Amino acid sequence: MTTSLAAKIAREVGTPALVIDMERVERNIARVQAMCDAVGVANRPHIKTHKSPLLAKMQIDAGARGITCQKLGEAEVMAEAGIDDILISYNLLGDEKMARLGALHEHATMTVAADNEVVIAGLPAAAARAGRPLGVVVECDTGRQRAGVETPAEAIALARMIAASDGLIFKGFMLYPTEDGWPRAQRFFDEALAGIRAHGLDAAMVSTGGSPNLKNLGQLSGATEHRPGTYIYNDRMQVAAGVAGWDDCALTVYSTVVSRAGPERGILDAGSKTLTSDPGGGLDGYGLILDHPEARIARFAEEHGFLDLSRSNSRPAIGDVVRIVPNHVCVVVNMVDDVVMVRGEEILGLLPVAARGKLK
Repeated sequence: MTTSLAAKIAREVGTPALVIDMERVERNIARVQAMCDAVGVANRPHIKTHKSPLLAKMQIDAGARGITCQKLGEAEVMAEAGIDDILISYNLLGDEKMARLGALHEHATMTVAADNEVVIAGLPAAAARAGRPLGVVVECDTGRQRAGVETPAEAIALARMIAASDGLIFKGFMLYPTEDGWPRAQRFFDEALAGIRAHGLDAAMVSTGGSPNLKNLGQLSGATEHRPGTYIYNDRMQVAAGVAGWDDCALTVYSTVVSRAGPERGILDAGSKTLTSDPGGGLDGYGLILDHPEARIARFAEEHGFLDLSRSNSRPAIGDVVRIVPNHVCVVVNMVDDVVMVRGEEILGLLPVAARGKLK
């Protein structure tokens, strides 16, 4: 059944459309800021989810301490909008990136992460370009096996290298523990902290991460800040992780049923170029259809979402507009130039996804 707002979206904007409920966005921002405040940990939200200076400023106005970006291009968009105190949580390499980082650091306070000597060796060039010291945190792997040093001894060695490098300041450690790996992260951090203190250093910044880890917020003794990102919108993965409910999902994809060639199947106008093929960590299907939760988005072509309606008691008709909570909202947002802001039944306008596609 097409609701009045869905009909308005289809008529005035067209589908597929990414729609954000601003009341839920504001509520999510306030809720997580209050959670951080309650345990005495600063909130440094990751903008990789929304990629919007307007929403980043809303997070800062609510009490966040700066922001986190994954790529230089994202940070450039945010700094251009007047946002200061930016952590880039990713290894940066090469002369081109050092020139851009230095230019950024001239007018926005930057901190960067590093997990190897090659990255650290290149960073003084950025500090020299900026004409002021650059803060660096050591990224530590505490079980996720993505990036980060694997042992406290490596973390200590890199901290000492940073402190001894011209133009660099050792700021501390960055961690992204697995959801059940916080005791391991504590042991790693305690050993690394003791090791750097033995060499006259300290960790003023100890940054933990992830919206799924909001349920562990404050559990790392010594943490100074947390880097959640997805919480501003939430998605099926966050609901599955137990850190959000369906009423916390602020972004939904509005899609029209364009074909019902068989009683147990149908086609949406949202395919892989809208919802992406991210499985969401083993979730069933490629999004939850709020209006028909028993239906499955079973597979994709680029512009076709294949509906499996075999388990559905209610089945959408051709022309119906349905609302989909994506598996992984961050990658979905990066597929579009703008999202539709709504409040209640009112369409407020389009919000550009200003930092989309900034992959370097």
